[in-house]
Amino acid sequence: MSAPAARHDAGTAPPAHIAIIMDGNGRWAAARHLPRIAGHREGARALRRTIEAAINHGVSWLTIYAFSSENWRRPVAEVLDLTGLLRHYLRSEVAELAANGVRIRMIGDRDRFDPDIRADMEKAERDTAGNSRLNLTVALSYGARDEIVAAARRLARAAREGTLDPATITEAEFAAGLYTTDIPDPDLIIRTSGEQRLSNFLLWQGAYAELIFLDVLWPDFGAADFAAALDAYARRERRFGARPG
Repeated sequence: MSAPAARHDAGTAPPAHIAIIMDGNGRWAAARHLPRIAGHREGARALRRTIEAAINHGVSWLTIYAFSSENWRRPVAEVLDLTGLLRHYLRSEVAELAANGVRIRMIGDRDRFDPDIRADMEKAERDTAGNSRLNLTVALSYGARDEIVAAARRLARAAREGTLDPATITEAEFAAGLYTTDIPDPDLIIRTSGEQRLSNFLLWQGAYAELIFLDVLWPDFGAADFAAALDAYARRERRFGARPG
């Protein structure tokens, strides 16, 4: 990975936090009469390009939806391929990411992964903890509804134990129980492949995010697509529920 200087168009600041639903690997492979794993491998290359583009444009936070809680329901062979690719990525890419100032964090139910993958996740987080050029959050075995329910349970336990008055619960206190407690909410959520839904991704955090849906399949996503999404974002007026001017 190269390390170009950060830049963005004059007069417009990039979104501080971009989240991406990386969709279309399977369709990319099917269109080429290839096995689905070929699409996932090409998707990993697209991720590398995207991280580079985020650094190039001065984006501080990037969150990617890599493996949802629902993905465990896929055929066993595909799940094994996906977890094997994750294992390979963690062992082959982290050193270069660390050298480029990327901090890696994982969110989701990591207990469902094999012990060696969990150890690799912890090592990746530990080895990159001091970096700040780009904060890369990887959603693995992640589901927003499960995350919200877990936060609600935490508050319910505190109320039952008498350490919390339910009447005093604030949005900030609820959000403190989410995986993303110290991560800013996304300004922009991008989904590739032409689908137009969030698919249980950052439902709480994305309440006021701008949404951009692209027809490009994830393995074909590149720097030009990233820049086009930033240009579209720059033309939006974010009002957070307030009336226009």
